[in-house]
Amino acid sequence: MSAASNATPAVPSASMLERFAREVAKYPSDQKQSAVMACLAVVQAEWGWVSREAENFVAEYLGMPPIAVHEVTTFYNMYNQVPVGKYKFNVCTNLPCQLRDGAKALHYLERKLGIKMGETTADGMFTLQQSECLGACADSPVMLVNDFTMCSFMSNDKLDQLVDGLKGATE
Repeated sequence: MSAASNATPAVPSASMLERFAREVAKYPSDQKQSAVMACLAVVQAEWGWVSREAENFVAEYLGMPPIAVHEVTTFYNMYNQVPVGKYKFNVCTNLPCQLRDGAKALHYLERKLGIKMGETTADGMFTLQQSECLGACADSPVMLVNDFTMCSFMSNDKLDQLVDGLKGATE
């Protein structure tokens, strides 16, 4: 995932429309709204984030009210509602993780990256977010990188290794 511009393309690509059609085809014709999460994921994969304009397009495509799509986008933290950095860190701060240093991991990353939770580094490399339960309480503190890679037992040393490794990989 790369840092996206603030502009959403005015017209969805042919490949995006093709992917939408494949997702919608998985459901009975009178239940195409069931593909809303998949269509939002397609938008994000192609554009890097889900703007209000993109939500409106998905709503029109699926024949549903725009507010219903917006409710999905805002409920799940996997949908980026603003452009994010190349690497998005979701640190679990739910109670079980907080009891096992989840909040400390978040604050350590804030200091290390020089940003606050919800911000992106000036170079567009890292975005830091807090997350609700990631379902790995016994492995706390845990975080999710770019919505797909779970990192467990994130001590300060492991956080340093992760950040420094990702920086080094792009140099």
